[in-house]
Amino acid sequence: MALLLSLAAGSHAAVEASRRHDGAIAEAVAARAAVVAELEIAGAPRRLRIPGAGGLPDRWAVPVILTAMTFGGHRVAGDARFVVMGGATWGVAVPGQHLRATGKLRPSAPGEPEAGLLAATSAPTLLRGSGPWQQGPGELRRAFTAAAARFGGDAGGLLPGMVTGDTSALDPELEAAMKTVGMTHLTAVSGANCSLILGTLLLAARTLRLPRAAAAAASLAGLALFVLMVGPDPSVLRAALMGSIGLASVAFGRAGRGLSLLCVAVIGLLLAQPVLAASFGFLLSVLATLGIVVAGRRIMDWLPPSVPRWAAAGVAVPLSAQLFCAPAIVLLQPQFGTYTLPANVAAAALVAPVTLLGTAAVVLLPALPAAAGLLMAAAAAFAGAVAGVARLFAALPGAALPWPEGAFGAATMGIFSATVLAAAWLALHPAAAARGVLAAHARVVAVLDGRPHSAARSAGRRAVSRGLEHRSGRGTLRVRKPTSGRNHEWLLPRPNGPGPRRRTPPPGVM
Repeated sequence: MALLLSLAAGSHAAVEASRRHDGAIAEAVAARAAVVAELEIAGAPRRLRIPGAGGLPDRWAVPVILTAMTFGGHRVAGDARFVVMGGATWGVAVPGQHLRATGKLRPSAPGEPEAGLLAATSAPTLLRGSGPWQQGPGELRRAFTAAAARFGGDAGGLLPGMVTGDTSALDPELEAAMKTVGMTHLTAVSGANCSLILGTLLLAARTLRLPRAAAAAASLAGLALFVLMVGPDPSVLRAALMGSIGLASVAFGRAGRGLSLLCVAVIGLLLAQPVLAASFGFLLSVLATLGIVVAGRRIMDWLPPSVPRWAAAGVAVPLSAQLFCAPAIVLLQPQFGTYTLPANVAAAALVAPVTLLGTAAVVLLPALPAAAGLLMAAAAAFAGAVAGVARLFAALPGAALPWPEGAFGAATMGIFSATVLAAAWLALHPAAAARGVLAAHARVVAVLDGRPHSAARSAGRRAVSRGLEHRSGRGTLRVRKPTSGRNHEWLLPRPNGPGPRRRTPPPGVM
């Protein structure tokens, strides 16, 4: 089965590589040709912080699928993924729209899944609009972002990012602070958001006494609507899948079942999109979920029974995810976030109200704007508190310490993570640690006490093999001939003892 899955993934990867490196589209990208492209929007636009070469202050990156292009007087049909770099007119693009634009092709960076980049030189022309199931969520996101702007400050920019994944209004200084303390996963829709939504739906379904199958179906349907609202991007779909697995493992205590589901999910995603094998976002999602599945439940069980379960989960989930993700994060950002764990623990209690209240406000915004405004005000207060936590910990001395780069840095960070996990176990199990220390001490004493006796026995065996024999009570060593059957013995000369008695002749005898 493993060989068949490997062959399937390899075949799919070969087909994708041939689409990217062969054919007329690859030749046009290599020649950096100027083209007229027909595009289908494949994801939500993302605002860029760094101005482009043309000096545009407002730049957007939009994932698209190139369906056709015209260059050199020829029209070429295709089906390749690109990223459009354009101005403010591209910020209102909605997934599912079909647009026409002019631009210049450029090759993408090595390891990127896209076949190339399109630097747009004109505003897009609408060819066909998106469907209602795509148009509606886009309008909801834009309306929510506009409504959140009235709160101003950090809350007005962070609230859309934490609820719908729209970080266009996020303050650059706040974004840098959240990156320093390892809270960037809160500014985009991640597995934590999906876990909160799914967990709330499960709790509500069980409160209504729904059967387990009906509760699971209703919860998954609600999660699907949430994913549709924030945009069915591949990263959001992965987050929903990983968040569901992590929540199921922690909530139901099925660590083995959660690990099996994680393996199946990873295999399925890699079969569908082999390029995910080179995606750091996918790697971090898998590692975070693996940490929660493998170590999250165990860390919760280590804590004393007096600690509430919600508090135990608030510590165990970020700690396990951080320990497993830290070696990979070092490869992207060679530094050690000293306050990553306390910052995430402090913000954990604030994330749930922002996500739940904000999501409810998004749903109510078209029909009941007044009620939605009240929910948004409460969510904005919690979002402002999250921003305050990020700024507070980022301003502390030593918030970001340098760490070695490359494989050595990842290996040392892995050793450090294992050491922290072992130290946590020792700190939470003092009695077991004391018993282990005493047992180790007893074993060392037994080994040290046994060495002289074993050394004496081995020395005695060596002496016998050389023909020397010690006889107790005599105080001498005697030599014997091993070849003689009579086994005669002779006294050995003593180096400081008196010699043999000399016989003197009697008087008168010469």
